Amino acid sequence: MIRNIIRTGLEKCYDLRGREMPCPGSGQDASIKIGQAWPDPRFNLVDRDLAKDELTGLIWTRKANFFDFPLTWDEALEEIRAMNRQTFSGQDDWRLPNRREMRSIISHGHIKPALPPGHPFIDVFIGWYWTSTTSAMAPAYAWYVHLEGARMFYGGKNQRYLAWPVCGKSRHIALTGQQDCFDNSGQEISCRGTGQDPELNKGQLWPEPRFSMKGNEVLDNLTGLVWHDPGRMETKAVNWEQALEIVQDLEGPKNWRLPNINELESLVDASAQSPALPVDHPFSGLRDGYWSSTTSFFEPDWAYVLYLNKGAVGVGFKPGPEFFVWPVRGMDQ
Repeated sequence: MIRNIIRTGLEKCYDLRGREMPCPGSGQDASIKIGQAWPDPRFNLVDRDLAKDELTGLIWTRKANFFDFPLTWDEALEEIRAMNRQTFSGQDDWRLPNRREMRSIISHGHIKPALPPGHPFIDVFIGWYWTSTTSAMAPAYAWYVHLEGARMFYGGKNQRYLAWPVCGKSRHIALTGQQDCFDNSGQEISCRGTGQDPELNKGQLWPEPRFSMKGNEVLDNLTGLVWHDPGRMETKAVNWEQALEIVQDLEGPKNWRLPNINELESLVDASAQSPALPVDHPFSGLRDGYWSSTTSFFEPDWAYVLYLNKGAVGVGFKPGPEFFVWPVRGMDQ
């Protein structure tokens, strides 16, 4: 059984040139739909100010541009501490969402904004939204998510972006793995009272051991996904169509597939970089960029890519032979 993975929301399939095509047999994200299914309705209003995500259990402010203006990272954290002092809408556990909480609200099947259809949110800004998670590669930067097309990268903490408060205990979302707190200059500081990701430590706990290896297969005990060890494959950088074909030709179980972008991102340990994986991972032969089976709905001739050294979620041009293949399957397949 696959755990702690949410469906991406992509419902259509596209070829190498971005033309819509039939999904059956394609091996694409929308043809397989791996992850926790979305309830209908996805959101319900708690009151006029709050909306609950019935998939994750998280409660978001209905106003997505809650503070009206872009804020530096420190300013965003301080504004949310003020919300808690004032017990806004009767809640005192408001926080800046961590990178996985912020990504959980995304729909990869929608753009401008990349939010689920029928959402109740108002004042949604088509731009970058802060998370509480610092970049391990560049600690003076923090992760942010773009609501135009659902990319995730990091920006300088002294720059100004939007902040969207969240509260409540989540389900289907794992811990990010980040363990240390950093100030705007990238210096390590005490986590106490910061409101940063490692202080609050929200999400499903990682099991110990996180991974179990047998032959060329690695079971992730957090998600139930079985990953092919990249170092046990003879492959080179390929285009997206070739990536989909390679997994179908692997020896052994006939159910290997190209992972969707949420499956790939689930491997990331936000405390690590180069690669952004848990320190005890058993994988070999790792590369920086891996194709997902998830087309970019914003530009369908592009597909989502995990940049493993940084832990970033970006996109790659499908016809370009620039990224690698990391096959996955379910544990019970």
